[in-house]
Amino acid sequence: MSAIAQAGGLAYREAGESGAPAVLLVHGYPESSYMWHRALPALAAAGWRALAPDLAGYGDSEPDRGGVGPGSWERHVQALERFVEELQPGPVVLVTHDWGVPIGLKWACDHPGATNALVISDGGFFADRRWHDLANVMRTPGEGERLMSSYTREGFDAMMHAVSSGMSEQAIAEYWKAFADDTRRLAHLELYRSGEFDKLIPYEGRVAALDVPALIVWGAEDRFAGVRMAERFHEELPGSELVILDGAGHFVWEDEPERTTAALVDFLARRVR
Repeated sequence: MSAIAQAGGLAYREAGESGAPAVLLVHGYPESSYMWHRALPALAAAGWRALAPDLAGYGDSEPDRGGVGPGSWERHVQALERFVEELQPGPVVLVTHDWGVPIGLKWACDHPGATNALVISDGGFFADRRWHDLANVMRTPGEGERLMSSYTREGFDAMMHAVSSGMSEQAIAEYWKAFADDTRRLAHLELYRSGEFDKLIPYEGRVAALDVPALIVWGAEDRFAGVRMAERFHEELPGSELVILDGAGHFVWEDEPERTTAALVDFLARRVR
């Protein structure tokens, strides 16, 4: 596992030579950069510079404490922008999962030319989407606060094992960091409550307009973002490739680390170089 460093106010893991072409990996909820621990060394071995930040308040990144709505979707996009500005990696391959999809794709659409390929997994960027049941609880005042205060380490362990066949104890320990205090926990609610899908209306068609190679990787058994969403990305992004992994759920990079990593490295070798 690569060492933790800091850039743009975010902790991050890095693997590979500093002058190599860059891959930017943006994790989802409630994970951290640890979710890429199998992909990072594989990318480095294939000649890439892999950069995986912890979103603010997750993993080893401190929460964003300034201004209004520090845990919101928009603030995470701004933090990603600062991260890239400080490191100046050049055009990146953007790899995203879950909440990393809207965070990463909004950043990419707002910065045409900053990406030279996209990898999208188990997350949406569609204005007509609907939230799943757990998200609706988090978005409901009172109910969300009660949910956040109820989480225990043992309960979190059980929940993560219930939704992922590949979730290791080390992974769960890393992801529990996002529940370390009330500031972090309440920021989770800000994230989901900032997720109004009509905010995506101005972005309709703009991912396709980036006109870069795209790979869609999805768990066939995803309970939170169904396979139809993967197919929709595939339909809307001309020339994109679609990999659906049987037996994997929403946390596809945890459930099938070897197959997801192999698909990523193979795609980059064929489509980006």
